[in-house]
Amino acid sequence: MEIQPSFAADSLPSGPRLVAGVVTALCLLLALAGLLLALAPLKSKKKPSSASSNKQPAGSKACGCACTCGPSAPDSDSAPMAVGATYVNGGAGAVEAAAAAAAAVAAAERQSGASMMEQLVPEITTHALSYLDYPSLCRLSMTNSLMRKAANDDNAWKALYHKDFTLEQDGVTPVNGWKAYYAATRAIVNINLEFFNIIRESSLQSMSRLWLNADYVKCVHASGELFSGYNAVIQGWQLAFNWEQGVDFQVRDVRVRVLRDMAWVTMKTFVDMDTGPFNMTNVFEFHNGRWYMVHHHSSMMVMDGDLDQQNIHG
Repeated sequence: MEIQPSFAADSLPSGPRLVAGVVTALCLLLALAGLLLALAPLKSKKKPSSASSNKQPAGSKACGCACTCGPSAPDSDSAPMAVGATYVNGGAGAVEAAAAAAAAVAAAERQSGASMMEQLVPEITTHALSYLDYPSLCRLSMTNSLMRKAANDDNAWKALYHKDFTLEQDGVTPVNGWKAYYAATRAIVNINLEFFNIIRESSLQSMSRLWLNADYVKCVHASGELFSGYNAVIQGWQLAFNWEQGVDFQVRDVRVRVLRDMAWVTMKTFVDMDTGPFNMTNVFEFHNGRWYMVHHHSSMMVMDGDLDQQNIHG
């Protein structure tokens, strides 16, 4: 059975290479910002007067920083520039360049009192993370504390939700944040796919586990027949499986809405392209740590030609 919802999460780029690429891009941004912050004191320093310079002992310098600068202390302001110049001229390798960038970032963080990730414009971080899919974003959050904070940003998960699912819920404010809302939506999408796999396999036992054992559950098949109550619903599916074996649905235009303990899915389904689409609605409730189906409704869509024919007969 070919299930093709309106989103294509499986076709999104994923894998360690993509995660490494995004991490590398963020590190380059951090290194650049660190170098700019480290070089900022050079522009703000004033040239010392000749009187004050005569009072300084030979071999010492007035750096104006909190460190203790003696004759053997290196020039902390020129160190990043010296290493960078050596790398540009080809005298240093990638290890030395990475060490210089890390030193610049560390120096900038000590001066500003905040991490470089915190100093980046939030829109830049969100835009960089928007190229990751769901598994890659989860893997990125496990690298370190800074990446975990960036990967758990609510705006990043909202952008991912709109990319994978729908823009219809742009005005929604999830109670537990967009990350939890994304996870709940994906869980509903997966159980909805399981529903169609059960139909394709004609597994009455699996269908029995999918439905909530309650007297208020209902099922309306495409024939228009209504089954109310758990036992009647399962008997209805047994009749359907005996009538037709292995129905292969193609699913389109999937839309999901999730509340705290309830969710519903609307979609169009095709058995074959000649009979036209069906409108389907599945409703789920959350009980004891999992989602159960409580309502299913299927009806054939009325096409323009069918509507005209009905009007003639009417």
